[in-house]
Formats: sequence, structure tokens, C-alpha cells
Amino acid sequence: MKRSLIILILLISQAWATVEDSRPGPDLTSTQGYPVVGTSVGNVGNVGCYASYVNPFGNLIVSVKLTGPRSESDRHYVTPGKALEYAVTVENKGYSEVEADIMIDPDLCRDEWFDWTEKTVTISPNGIDTQTIFVNPDTGAVPGDYRFQVFASAENRTSGSASGWFKVQDYDYISETSVSGTGQFQMDKDVRSANSGIKSQKDVYFSGSVDSLVKNEYMVEGAKGRTPNFQECDLVDNYAALEPGDTLMGTEIVKSSLVFGGIGAKFEESYNLETMEFKEQEIDIHHTGSMKKRANFQTIDNFTGYLMLDSKQSVPGQRNIREFEEFMGSFEIQRKITFKEMPRLTWPCDMSCGWPR
Repeated sequence: MKRSLIILILLISQAWATVEDSRPGPDLTSTQGYPVVGTSVGNVGNVGCYASYVNPFGNLIVSVKLTGPRSESDRHYVTPGKALEYAVTVENKGYSEVEADIMIDPDLCRDEWFDWTEKTVTISPNGIDTQTIFVNPDTGAVPGDYRFQVFASAENRTSGSASGWFKVQDYDYISETSVSGTGQFQMDKDVRSANSGIKSQKDVYFSGSVDSLVKNEYMVEGAKGRTPNFQECDLVDNYAALEPGDTLMGTEIVKSSLVFGGIGAKFEESYNLETMEFKEQEIDIHHTGSMKKRANFQTIDNFTGYLMLDSKQSVPGQRNIREFEEFMGSFEIQRKITFKEMPRLTWPCDMSCGWPR
């Protein structure tokens, strides 16, 4: 009788094990149907009558998130040549320290878009390690959706993975100029776009010697995320007049038209220089996207000669701001000014009293 009872118990145990193996849990590492940005671990099994295998040493949980506030719903948009910043987090769900290997699978991207693709980190028991990774689609990136995956593994841990994704938005206009040498150079530019509310004019004359003079402009009419609708990037490195009459002279104007959806801002710069040791200048105009309704001007210059900066914003009946600077001599200056449209607050109204609550 005892022998029969033992055989019956063994048969029941085998039958239970067979049922468990035939009911695997859901695969939480799947990245089907992206966009997906989140966390995952290895196969953690069903929670129910048929619990699958759970690693007694613990799991690694991975998450990939874009930096920036959640209110920036379109922050995953980027243009070729510009970088997005992600936070890659690995959590050690275990009771001992681990050396975790983090690997990037470019998937639909290119290897060289990532500032790193492999790292080893030490994570304390039940600890978290966060690494920053920059993804920079090159200037030849085709507009569209892109995805990459992050995997984390360690000895005696169930591996984890997660996905990141972004959209590449193309430029509507690119103008890049780089000049170096000795002689004469002249530039005239006139850019107007009713769709983006931008007006840009440049009239530049150079005679003498320069190591580098850069004048770049970019426009994305329906820009999303943190991409400016219009961006100007200027650089001068070591300009010098060699003969009497040599000069670096110009007038440059960038305007954000209020009539066409801008914020009524205008930046104007005039100069007539004998020398310029260096100049780094950027103008960003945002009419759409996460940073909409702002205009930003910043510059750092070291020069001898004449320089005038005139910045203004005019919104009839609401705002009128003007800042004017004029320099004659030898100076090093740093200048930054930002114009923003004040948000319009809306209040829930208690109709019984007529006052916002």
C-alpha cells in the first residue's frame, strides 16, 4: 500500500511539472508595435496558478527615457545633425552587488549616431545606475521614424531590455558658408518665409585676412520639439585688416513677424572692424514646437572697431522693449537676450459670483 501511494505522488508531481512547462508567461521584452519607451525584464511568467521560473538572484530592469519635462509631448523630434539626450537606467532587483553590461543595439539607426554603445557599471543591491546617452543623427539621415534598443545583462541575473525612439524632421532651407584666406569677399542674403514668420537679411563685406568666417542658416517651417523654426550660427576666427581701407563690415537683421505667427522680435547688428580675434553667435527663433513663441540672441566677441546691437520686441497694446548698445574701440563682450510670449492663463469660472475660483 505504501509503495502504491509513493508511485501515485510521483505521477502527480510529474503531471504538475508538465502543465507548468506548457504555460509560459508573457514576454515583457517585446518591442513589437513601437513607439515604445519604457522598462522591461526577462520572461517573468504568469502570475496565477502556474507560476513560471523566477530567478532567485534577481532581475535587471531597464528603462530608456528622453530628458526634459513630460509636457514636451513632441520632444522626440530632431533634425539631422542635432542630438537628443536620453537617460538609460538599470535597476538591480537583487540582494547582491553586480557588474552589469549595458549594450546598445542601433536597430534602425547607425552605430556612429551614439556617443557610446557598450558600458559596464557596478550596481549595489537593489540599487539603480543611470547613464546619459546622446543620439545624433548625421546630416544624411533620412526623415522618418527610428528606434534603438538597450540591453543589460549580468551574471546570476535575468537580463532586461527597453527601447527608445525618435523622429527625424527634415530642413526646409539650409545655407552654409565657410571662408578662409586673404583677399576680398562679399555676401548678400535675403530669406523670407510667411509660413514660419521669418525674415533674415545679410549684407557682409570682407577685405583682409581671416582664418575662418562661418555664416550658416537653417529653417524648418513646421518645426516640432526643441528645433528652431530659424537658426543662425556665425563664427569668426582671427580676422585682421592688412592694408589701409581693409575692413570686416556688415549689417545683419533677423525678424520674427507678429503678423505671421511670430512674437514681434527683431535683432539688428552693424559693424565695421579692423580686427576680430573671435566671434561666436547664435540666433534661434521658435514659433512652433515645445519652445514656441520665443526668440533668443547670444554672442561673444573680441574686436577692435565699431559694433552696434539693436534688439527689440513690439506687441501693440501689450509690450514694447528695446535694448541698444554701441561700441567704438577694443572690446570683448558677451551678450544674451531672450524674448518670450507670456502664457495666457485660463481660469475655471464660478458663474454664481463671476470670479475665478
